[in-house]
This record gives sequence, structure tokens and C-alpha cells, in this order.
Amino acid sequence: MYYGGDYNPEQWPEEVWHDDVARMREAGVNIVTLAVFSWSRIQPAEGVFDFDWLDRIIDLLHEGGIGVDLATATASPPPWMHERYPEILPVTRDGVTLSPGGRQHYAPSSPVYRRLAAELVTAMVERYKDHPAVQMWHLNNEYACHVHADYSDNARDAFRAWLEDRYGTVEALNAAWGTSFWSQRYSSFDQVLPPRIAPASSNPCQMLDFRRFTNDALLQCALMEKEIIRSAGATQPITTNFMGAWPAVDYSAWAPHLDVVSDDAYPDPNDPQSFRAAAFQRDLMRSLKPRTPWLLMEQSSNALNWRPSNAPKAPGQMEALSAQCVGRGADGILFFQWRQSKAGSEKFHSAMLPHAGTGTRTWREIVRLGGMLDSLPTLEPGSPAQVALVFDWENWWALDNPDHPQNRLDYLAVIMRWHAALQRAHIQVDIVPPEKVGGEHRLAIAPLLYLMRDEGAAALEGFVEAGGTLLTGPFSDIVDSRDHFLDGGFLQRLGTMLGITLEDFGALVPRDADEPGEREARVEGAFGDAVGELFAEEIWLDGAEAVATFSSGRRLGNPAVTRAQAGKGSAWYMATVLDDDGCDSLVRHLAETTGVEPVLPDAPSTVDASRRGDVVTLVNFGEDDAVVAVSGTNLITGVEVERMTLAPYEFAFVEQARP
Repeated sequence: MYYGGDYNPEQWPEEVWHDDVARMREAGVNIVTLAVFSWSRIQPAEGVFDFDWLDRIIDLLHEGGIGVDLATATASPPPWMHERYPEILPVTRDGVTLSPGGRQHYAPSSPVYRRLAAELVTAMVERYKDHPAVQMWHLNNEYACHVHADYSDNARDAFRAWLEDRYGTVEALNAAWGTSFWSQRYSSFDQVLPPRIAPASSNPCQMLDFRRFTNDALLQCALMEKEIIRSAGATQPITTNFMGAWPAVDYSAWAPHLDVVSDDAYPDPNDPQSFRAAAFQRDLMRSLKPRTPWLLMEQSSNALNWRPSNAPKAPGQMEALSAQCVGRGADGILFFQWRQSKAGSEKFHSAMLPHAGTGTRTWREIVRLGGMLDSLPTLEPGSPAQVALVFDWENWWALDNPDHPQNRLDYLAVIMRWHAALQRAHIQVDIVPPEKVGGEHRLAIAPLLYLMRDEGAAALEGFVEAGGTLLTGPFSDIVDSRDHFLDGGFLQRLGTMLGITLEDFGALVPRDADEPGEREARVEGAFGDAVGELFAEEIWLDGAEAVATFSSGRRLGNPAVTRAQAGKGSAWYMATVLDDDGCDSLVRHLAETTGVEPVLPDAPSTVDASRRGDVVTLVNFGEDDAVVAVSGTNLITGVEVERMTLAPYEFAFVEQARP
């Protein structure tokens, strides 16, 4: 297990460094991320590099037995760059140039930024590629964290080139964007602009393509750095830190280019249910690169500084969240940061070594966690999941556009609602795009799959034909990859398999909205009763059977949930967004009918249960003790168990005999 955190020695006098290494050894730290925000220290002027200080700290860490995840330092340009090249600065959608003084103040498409970043990475890799302390390379930092998209002239020029490469001719672009609407037809790529603020709604196809372009522009920056590292002969693994389900970047497209997936995660201690969102984030990271362990690159040891109210973590909560990561596939637990800063925007952000030093609860927990991780045996990367939860970034981007029947949709919230239901049932899940459904999956849940690529539709159809069970809807299979309707109406790819036709979406007013209108559509059916939200669609049976019907509202008596036999499998459709209770009931029903096995069938819902090979990880996130029936060897104590009582935030790793 890797254990450590971001280390920023340039913030401290050199005499502190020796104490840092001594305390790291005391805490069990075996790796630190170095130089993430060191560009101005490494390169005080264009063409001038100062590596002496970095040499000394890397050597000191190596002497102390501590490895280095060496960052390329390209995440925050130094002041001399924007002074000499102000054109590198990013521009917002409404035309405001973002000034330096924070971080990430660069336009990813800027040729000047890319040239200077390449020079920095080249110098760093040539100097450190063979240093025995360097165990990993860390590209940039949290791409698109603060600047989700750049609308500058750099982006304008690069977007035009991207479109010409994608479509070939301006006629093909016009067809893809439907520019006959509102007199938007182009006669040259040189007329195209990023979707800057306009008098009315921007072209949705243009906005979708700009999201794709932005993702590709950022990925090009990362791949440029990766190519420099590999061309120089460096062989260490390469990573960059993701941020869970981040809206600006399609991590499913990035993961194949990385040797290791790493993630930054900051669940809110004020939210007693935040461990469920954390579980979703862990499963997403594990699913991005199957059968490959991932790293928690950043978490907080205690309180943060950037939320409106920054509660401390409760005693044991940090360790419990760390154990959850290990159980869901992580082979490293790291923090931001090692030593708490004395100055700057994040001086109130907790660290492994707090301002108050080693006499603190935070420090005791850090040392205890390091010892526990060191005692664990090597764990298998992960166990195959029998359930796929379909999550797709392009679909998210398309749903984010305005001018839909229901403009209050929160796609991520709906996805996480279904994940929480699966977690409460202790069912392991892969989070994948539609194209990755299949293999060992028995059940696939694909909520709100509005935009569907042909390849995704074919994968879902093939999954059902081969014997899988698919649950989808509402507002699914509506448009193609260009955000266009298909001829014939809705559900043109999946409708025959689902055995229904869809006539109208029946938008509902959100239940918490202060406005008139129908707020909910109650549902009664074979799996139990539920409340439907956001939609009460008008669907008609065309080979399917009604498993549940609407019991209130404008669709009273009409089908609400349907099931159709298709090939060796079955296809289910929901004409509404089910509430938590409805999701729980339907998950239990589908698990029983498909033979999906939970990790532990009878554990309390507040216990997070996950499996890696023969090892089951249990974490009690409830406010009360939890009794869990589980047989095996407690890897922390070495004791054989058949039943465990876990106090709040207590966890266990139980190795079970193979059947």
C-alpha cells in the first residue's frame, strides 16, 4: 500500500525538511507527491532552471526510504509567463479574462503555454528519469478544476481546427449542427466561434461539440507531457489526479492513456450520507481501469477550508473513509497535504502534520492508519461485479443543455440515487458507459440515457439478447450522438426490445419547487409502491407487460414500469424517476429475479460492504453499533470471526475461504 501525500518543501526553510522526513517515517509514509505547484521555484525565468533545491529534497527523501510521485509542475504558470505572454490566460464564456493570482490560469489550447510546458517537462524528465526515488510521474494537477472551459481566441482557433478534422467539410458541419435553424448556416470554418454568451440559447449541437473539444484539448496537454516522459526513456508509471464524476472531463476517455488511475475525494463531514457519494466515487475510479488498483491521491486528514462551513471529521471518520477506498479497489491512501501551510489560500486546509504538531488527534490517527495499511497483505485488484450502472459523460453534457421537456434534471444525482440503492443492498457494481455493459454482468441499470451512440445501443441490445436484464428510462434513447432525433420518434433503437412506444414525456414540477403544477406520480406494482418524480411519461404497450402502473396524477392507470422478454433476457422501462424507496424496492426485486448476489445479504444498510477477491471490507458509517454476520479471518487482529459488532466508524477486513 502506498501511503503519503502532497509535499511542498519550498514553502518551508530547509532545516524543516529533515524533521519532515523523520516524521514521515514515524507515520509510515512511503511516498510523497512532489513539485505539483513548483513551476515558479523550478523556473524563475524563461530558459532559467533551478533544480538544486529539488535535487536535495529528492535525495533526502530517498535516504529516508520515501519514494516520489514527481509532478510535472505545469498546473500553475509562474508570474513571468503571463507578464511576457498575456495571451496564455483563459477567458470565460462571457468574455472575462481570468487573471493570475490563483492557480490554473492558462488556456489549454494556447500554443505558447504548450511550448513552455513542454520545455519544463523535458527539463524535469531528463534530470530525474533515472533517480531511484522517482516511482511515478504525475501529469499537471486536477485538469479543468477551476477553468471548466476556455473561450479565448486560442480556443476559437483550436476549435475550428478540431471541427475541420472531425467533419472534413463545412457542409458536414452544417448537417451535424442543424444550422438551418435560426439562420446559423456557415460557409466557412473561419466563421465558427466557441459558444460564447449569445442573445438566446446557443446551438445545442455546437455546445455538445465544444464540450468534446474541451475534453480533447485538455487530454492533448496530458498526452503531450506523457509523450515527453516516455520519449526520454522514463519507465515509471504515469498518472494524473481525477476528481470523481467531474463534469468537464470525460475520464472514461482518459483512463486508457494512464498506467494508474488516481483520484481526489473530499466527502463532507457535515453530511451523514456522504459515505454513499464517496462509495460511488470509489466504484467509478475502480471501473475506469478494470482489474487495476487505483490510488486515492488526495483526501483531507480533518477539516477543509473551501466549503461554506468546514466541519472537522469525527474521530475515526478519516480512517473509515480510507478503509472504504481500500475495500473498493485502492492500493494507496494519500492526502493533501503532508505539512499544513503557514500562508496562502489553503492554510486552513488540514494536513497529515497539523500546525499543532504531533500532540493532536489528527496526528495519532495518521500514524495509526499508516500502521494498519502497512500490516495488510497484498489484495487482489477487485472482484467482478454482476451489476453495471451506466454512466456516460457525453450523455451528461447533452442533458446539461437547456431547452428540454424537463430542465430541472440532475443527471449525476439520479445516477447516484441508483448507486445508493445498490449500496444499501450491498451489491457490488461497475460504473461504465453503455458500450462496456456485458461480460459477467447480469443486470444493467441505465437511467436517463438521453443521448445514445449506435455502439452503445448495440451493446445493450446484445447484452439483453444474451440473457442479461436491462432497466432503463425515462427520457432515454431520445437522440443520437449528434443530439438529433431519429426518424420515427423516440426509442428508435431500444423500443422494439422494450416492447413499448413513447408519446410524451409528461414533465412534472420538482417536488421542492415553489410553483404550481403536478409534483409527483405515485406508482403501484409487483415490486412495491413508489413515488415518481420529474416525468410521468405517456407510454403504450407494444409487446411488453405492465409491472407497475401510475396510481395518481394525469397518467392514472397507465403503465409506469414495464417488462418485455427479448432473446434470452428481459428489458425493463421506467416512465418516471423513482424515489429512494422505489429504487430500493426495484433493486431488491431485480436482484432476486436475476440471481445477483450481494457481498453480505443481511448487513445493516449503514455498513459499507465491498469485496476484493477473498477479502470483504466492512465499514460502519452509522451512528450506532452494527452487528454483522460474517465468517473468516479478521486481517487486522488475526482472529477468526463469525459475527462482528462494529462501533461507529469502525472497520474490518475479513478474509473468507474460497468456496
